[in-house]
Amino acid sequence: MSHFPEPVDELIEKLTLFPGVGKKSARRLAFYLLGESREKAVEIATSIVNVKDKVYNCSRCYNIAASDPCQICKDPKRNHNKICVVQDPRDVFAFEETGSYRGLYHVLGGVLSPLNGVGPEDLNIDGLIPRLEDIDEVILAINPTRDGETTAIYLAKLIKKRNIKVTRVAQGLPMGVDIEYADNVTLTRALEGRTDI
Repeated sequence: MSHFPEPVDELIEKLTLFPGVGKKSARRLAFYLLGESREKAVEIATSIVNVKDKVYNCSRCYNIAASDPCQICKDPKRNHNKICVVQDPRDVFAFEETGSYRGLYHVLGGVLSPLNGVGPEDLNIDGLIPRLEDIDEVILAINPTRDGETTAIYLAKLIKKRNIKVTRVAQGLPMGVDIEYADNVTLTRALEGRTDI
């Protein structure tokens, strides 16, 4: 039986739904919110609701955006003849933080995983194909896992049929590490050292 009032218990339970937040962390966050003003709590709650109401996927690249097309897709200063294919929107932001890539992106929304029932139809691959019309190079920047490798090979075969150069970011990224957790120098070097597939 809990010693906390029911609304506090409910908040703690909801906070444990966040990745990496266990009971103790959730309790700490709940007590932080209890110590803040009502206005501050409303600001935080409003931000959460705004993310659900005002952020969606760009219809071109499938990155998260507050406008359609997203800021990256409609930026005339970017190289519109190069697409970097990534697994997740967090990977876009990881590359953007390096400042070393000025092309376009395409977010797959995952990787092929036959053992988990994830096939090509479950990813944003169909949205990539029409974008290849005026593309000179497709950079595959997919996490170096078994499923990531399978996805990269599948995409490379699909794209090469259209006589487009396909490269892969250099394997300076350790196997099994997600791109979003790599530092800026590693990501920059991985982009610079990309290889043909």
